[in-house]
Parts: sequence; C-alpha cells; structure tokens
Amino acid sequence: MLSLVVVLPHPPLLVPELAAGAAGETAELRAAVYSAAARLAGAAADWIAVGADSGGRRTVPPATAGTFAGFGRDVRVALGPGAGAPDPELPLPLLVAGWAAGGTGREPRIRGELVPEDTPTADCLQLGRELAAEADAADGPLGLLIVGDGAATHTEKAPGHLDERAGPFDAGVAKALEHGDPAPLAALDPGLAAELWAAGRAPWQVLAGAAEDRDWRGELLYSAAPYGVAYHVAVWTPA
Repeated sequence: MLSLVVVLPHPPLLVPELAAGAAGETAELRAAVYSAAARLAGAAADWIAVGADSGGRRTVPPATAGTFAGFGRDVRVALGPGAGAPDPELPLPLLVAGWAAGGTGREPRIRGELVPEDTPTADCLQLGRELAAEADAADGPLGLLIVGDGAATHTEKAPGHLDERAGPFDAGVAKALEHGDPAPLAALDPGLAAELWAAGRAPWQVLAGAAEDRDWRGELLYSAAPYGVAYHVAVWTPA
C-alpha cells in the first residue's frame, strides 16, 4: 500500500549550487523539502515520482541518472543505485526527485511516471488509481512523490506576470494539501491552471486519484510564492 505521500515543488533554485545569491532566500523551502524527503525515505525504499513534462506520457526506470547542467551547473543525481551515465535530457521533476532523495542519506529506488501538463483530469485520476492499486498489490511499502509547482503568476515579475486568480488558486491547493483532502485537487480546472502556469496541476490530480479511497492526515510544511511562483511542500500519512 501507499505508506506515505510527499508533495514537492521543482524550482532549480532548490539546489544550492544553482541558487547562487538566492540560497539564503530559499533556505526555508529547502529545509522543508529535505524534511519531507527524509520522511519518505524512512517510510519506503521504493518510490514512484510523478511529474509533468512536455515530452509526453512515459515511465522512467530507477537505473537512471541525470544532471542539472542544463540549468547552469553539472550537479548529478540518480533515481536509484546502479544508475549509469547521466541523461542530459532528464526532466526537471525527476532531477528534483533524485536530488531530494540524495539528501536523505539513503538510496531509494525511484520510478518516474511523467505526464503531459495538459493531461485531462480523467486520465490523471485514472493513473492515480492504477498506482494505488499497484501499491496495494506490492510486497512492501511504496512511497508516492508528487512533484510540481503552483501558479507562476503571483507578481508582475513572475514568469507569467501577475494574474489575480493565482492567489485563490494556490490558497485552495494549500488548504487541500494541509487537510489531506484529494477532492479539491480533483476539481482543479485544467484550463485555469494552464493560464496560471501551474505545472503541478496534472501531478496533483494523479495524487487525487491515488488517494481518493482512503483517509489521510495532511501536513503542510511550506507554502509561499517567492519570485512570484507558488511552492507547496506537504506530507500525507494514512489516517
């Protein structure tokens, strides 16, 4: 069964080598990510990491490595033991998943499940249900890692500029994550999320499908919008 669910954002600025002068400004976010990842590593040695990527629907095996070279520094990560040469095209959600796992002091095995950002809600929910069924049939505990950012339209200087709808959108996401409630995540409007540049919408709806048949205790470890982009860190434990 799913032993724990962790929700993380994926800004490259999480990585200290990439943060440069912003390392101090992202310290609280980084600490929350470290804490959540450590809890996931303590709960399960096998993780499924779900993220959105323009490359389409695909599965990435644990014996995969990557590098943040495309973001300015050759910081290497691995999704599991025995990974080979880094894939220079490994998508950002899985780079961050590998980086977060590397900070736990353990070597979890991470299988990546990538979906297009515009995946319809019904398809996201169905994938989540399939992952939950897989976890129920597994011999040991399985951790679910959901990776994605909120709206990138919280300020005029944000990547998507200011959209007044970003505040209510991410407040709703944060409340759902805090209360371990999948229903509001399932109800997110894909069209609105796209207009707000919210890359986490599809992964959050995969979470909604995976979590819909159980009760969860939610903990919101971080929720803020530095640089105009919303980042949420949460942990869900089976109730």
